[in-house]
Amino acid sequence: MSDTKTELRTRLRQLRREHAAALPQEVSALVFRAPPGPVRAMVPENAILGLYHAADGEAPAAGYARWFQEAGHRIALPRITAMDGGMTFHEHTDPFTQSDLEEGRKGLMQPAADAPEMVPDVIFVPLVGFTATGARLGQGGGFYDRWLAAHPETIAIGLGWDVQEVDELPMEDHDMPLHAIVTTTRVLGPFGDHFDA
Repeated sequence: MSDTKTELRTRLRQLRREHAAALPQEVSALVFRAPPGPVRAMVPENAILGLYHAADGEAPAAGYARWFQEAGHRIALPRITAMDGGMTFHEHTDPFTQSDLEEGRKGLMQPAADAPEMVPDVIFVPLVGFTATGARLGQGGGFYDRWLAAHPETIAIGLGWDVQEVDELPMEDHDMPLHAIVTTTRVLGPFGDHFDA
């Protein structure tokens, strides 16, 4: 199963990079600029929103960070504290110029160590791959799976390109499913009991 995941990650990362690189600049500026109505409806009033600083062809999340901050929400980004899976979320106060971020492990931009730690009510998660039923293939470090397992009350919404969708993924017990997935063309979900009437 690990070999299959490794092969899938390699193929899907390449597809993701090629897709993002092929987008015209004027299109890139508009994608994921603001969350669609169904996504906004999943976010409780006054919720703390966890987003991420996109890298390596990932779907951009900065537009959502700006939109939600202007709508009155507090924003947090992940900070990697240890390569064995340690990740916490810290307040991100400047999604417009990102002046409060610093370079972290593997060159990823993250909040400074003294930024207040927060527990988001909703997090937007980067994807390597996904299925139409909410399964997610991540980078392989287990950061989000561990964090979500420790915070089962948090709503997890994936952001990705349509080219990252696959029919099925090899899921293991520690893999945490998503509550919804947003691409540039559609919203999949919501899945799970967070949204039961």
